[in-house]
Amino acid sequence: MPAVDKLLLEEALQDSPQTRSLLSVFEEDAGTLTDYTNQLLQAMQRVYGAQNEMCLATQQLSKQLLAYEKQNFALGKGDEEVITTLHYFSKVVDELNVLHSELAKQLADTMVLPIIQFREKDLTEVSTLKDLFGLASNEHDISMAKYSRLPKKKENEKVKAEVVKEVAVARRKQHLSSLQYYCALNALQYRKRVAMMEPMMGFAHGQINFFKKGAEMFSKNMDQFLSSVGDMVQSIQVEMEAEVEKMQVSQQEFLSVDESVYTPDFDVAAPQINRNLIQKAGYLNLRNKTGLVTTTWERLYFFTQGGNLMCQPRGAVAGGLIQDLDNCSVMAVDCEDRRYCFQITTPNGKSGIILQAESRKENEEWICAINNISRQIYLTDNPEAVAIKLNQTALEAVTPITSFGKKQESVCPSQNLKISETENDNVVSKAAAASIPESELIAPGTPIQFDIVLPATEFLDQNRGSRRINPFGETEDETFPEAEDSLLQQMFIVRFLGSMAVKTDSTTDVIYEAMRQVLAARAIHNIFRMTESHLMVTSQTLRLIDPQTQVTRANFELTSVTQFAAHQENKRLVGFVVRIPESTGEETLSTYIFESNSEGEKICYAINLGKEIIEVQKDPEALAQLMLSVPLTNDGKFVLLSDQPDDSDGSPSENRGAESEA
Repeated sequence: MPAVDKLLLEEALQDSPQTRSLLSVFEEDAGTLTDYTNQLLQAMQRVYGAQNEMCLATQQLSKQLLAYEKQNFALGKGDEEVITTLHYFSKVVDELNVLHSELAKQLADTMVLPIIQFREKDLTEVSTLKDLFGLASNEHDISMAKYSRLPKKKENEKVKAEVVKEVAVARRKQHLSSLQYYCALNALQYRKRVAMMEPMMGFAHGQINFFKKGAEMFSKNMDQFLSSVGDMVQSIQVEMEAEVEKMQVSQQEFLSVDESVYTPDFDVAAPQINRNLIQKAGYLNLRNKTGLVTTTWERLYFFTQGGNLMCQPRGAVAGGLIQDLDNCSVMAVDCEDRRYCFQITTPNGKSGIILQAESRKENEEWICAINNISRQIYLTDNPEAVAIKLNQTALEAVTPITSFGKKQESVCPSQNLKISETENDNVVSKAAAASIPESELIAPGTPIQFDIVLPATEFLDQNRGSRRINPFGETEDETFPEAEDSLLQQMFIVRFLGSMAVKTDSTTDVIYEAMRQVLAARAIHNIFRMTESHLMVTSQTLRLIDPQTQVTRANFELTSVTQFAAHQENKRLVGFVVRIPESTGEETLSTYIFESNSEGEKICYAINLGKEIIEVQKDPEALAQLMLSVPLTNDGKFVLLSDQPDDSDGSPSENRGAESEA
């Protein structure tokens, strides 16, 4: 038999809120049982009434069968056989009427009477004990209130003794009534099972006896079944007596549980966090705005289902959709001086919901789970393995790699192009570059910048005063007049991923290492937003231009670009190293990483061509040779052979064409 819930008698004297809460569950169960018993009794009384009606109906049927011969039929000749047959049927019906009468009496004694006794005895007893318990509790509260108002004066010792005695009597009375009430509720859990089965046993026995005496329609299998039911009832009664004795022992076992089970955030110092979750469920606090500046927090049950975040309030049958997690971002935030808060942001960058977990472990596991779901790992055949692999890759990404062997297998085409002799003197051999330790490429702990700092040129453009804006989008940038005289001017659409300081520019491996660290940092910190810009490559500078305002965000002299390369596997990733002079006279090295709509090799080709133009401008003959080797337009402009119109976004762009502008 399944276990039976019960109240702990040891908690009766303390009368704690937890005990009262558990008691309310038992009282609710008793109320439900009372309602169900009344409905069940009505159904049984209806069956009993139907059986009595059956007795009267069969008696009336027998009389009607006998009355056939007394009817004066106009065509009544030849009805003797019918009359004889109807007399026989009337006798059979009379015998059945006797059986029905016996069945009705048996149903009244074995089906209706037990359920009435259960309702009048057991349920009424529980209701009475509930009232007595309530009265005793009220008396105890009144006596305690009187005891709390006792003054400190010594002359009231007699009054104090009387009040103390009154409190003791009231407390004992409450304890006695609570014990009786608890025992009755515990026993009711067993008695209700017996009370539900015993009437049905009487009903089944009556029906079996009825059919056995009539036509023996029931077999011995039913007898065996009813015998097993009787044994079951007997075993329930025996188990009830045994469980009453075990209540105290069970209470001690439950109270011996470690306190950490009830303590939230008990392992805040070193929580065991599972970062490979693809589904998560638990209670969170949801931040709701109730006004312009007022907010409320509601504790709700949240769970993930596929790529959706669901919420199910208490008492609800099913959960509702709160947030679509596909391609969203999640990050920890500080909100209203509350701990363990995180925010879910939609793919279009709009701020979503803010949730609060109850512990550091729950907070980080929710963030990891939502991050894994946003990558649509749940759609793969083995999402657990994919999540483990991705998180392991992210962990490995923050540790230096041991070899650049794979990167040396294929060299960026930009390195196959001819570089000026001055720059070749500064480039070391591949073998020497591969031997450089990782710490000599990028210093450990170097910060990464994920957005482009507004340069002084943009500040000047924004503060030139009132200047008329051409409605047709044709802008003039007087800050960089060299663009008018540049032999090369090529535009690329790029998105800035990040930049960081490096320690050397002697090898392109520093660019690959910067790509790895930037992408790993974006994955770990859940940074998905990227700033889109137009990268203008001229024969003098590299310029990052805002695509909407045409304001220059950053400007790099082409002579300061010492290294540039595209990623060997992800062809859209490109980066370059810039040597920037400081006011102290020293120089610093920084690597900038971008994602391009076109292949990164095209950008590298354009940069290389620009650097070649710078070198050959010093020698007219070399410039003529370059113009012979590189195709020109009709008006003498350079054409990038490796550049093709970029249709990655589904629409042509005037700045992604095949030829450069003068």
